[in-house]
Amino acid sequence: MTENIYEVMLQNRKNLHAILTKTPKEKLLKIPEGFNNNAYWNIAHTIVTQQVLIYKFSGLQMRVPNELVAKFAKGTVPDGTATDEEMMMVADFLISTAEWLKEDYETSLFQSFNEYTTSARVTLKNVDDAIAFNLFHEGLHIGQIALLLKQLS
Repeated sequence: MTENIYEVMLQNRKNLHAILTKTPKEKLLKIPEGFNNNAYWNIAHTIVTQQVLIYKFSGLQMRVPNELVAKFAKGTVPDGTATDEEMMMVADFLISTAEWLKEDYETSLFQSFNEYTTSARVTLKNVDDAIAFNLFHEGLHIGQIALLLKQLS
């Protein structure tokens, strides 16, 4: 992973952190008419997806609780609720999971990878593919979050 890729990832996460911590909770949890999720779900989903794509498919233990994965994985639907504690945990994971990924990559933790074809029909063959695809995935969700919040303005 190049330093620039890490900087892009960290900046994405800082932007998401700012949205999560500066937007009223009610707005983050509201699902606008015609949509099936909310800004908060999209933010938490980026954390979970990074963990699945990079750690799980590398055969490693994910660094977030299984409950978080179950609630925000692909195919899940938000119920419009979240505790303040959960939201604080998500905010913390936005930055820490990016930092841990850099550390784990630099210490060569990722030794194997289970090839996976995404719903976007991109086949990930190694951890570098997963990291690159994850940036694309997070960009999609950042756009979705902007659209959701605009609908609620």
